[in-house]
Amino acid sequence: MDTTKITIEPLAYSVSEACRVSSLGRTRLYQLIAEGRLEVRKIGKRTLIPAASLRALIDSGD
Repeated sequence: MDTTKITIEPLAYSVSEACRVSSLGRTRLYQLIAEGRLEVRKIGKRTLIPAASLRALIDSGD
């Protein structure tokens, strides 16, 4: 029996999820969005942050 677990990475995070996974505060996330350093997508009323954009921000170390 194969007990290998497959982890599915999210494509995007809500603002509160992005805060949780990045350890950044809500205000700081919105500042980064306003500065154009973090991409967002609006779907209906939801604001989503693409996982790739959040990862690129963290990887850049800025």
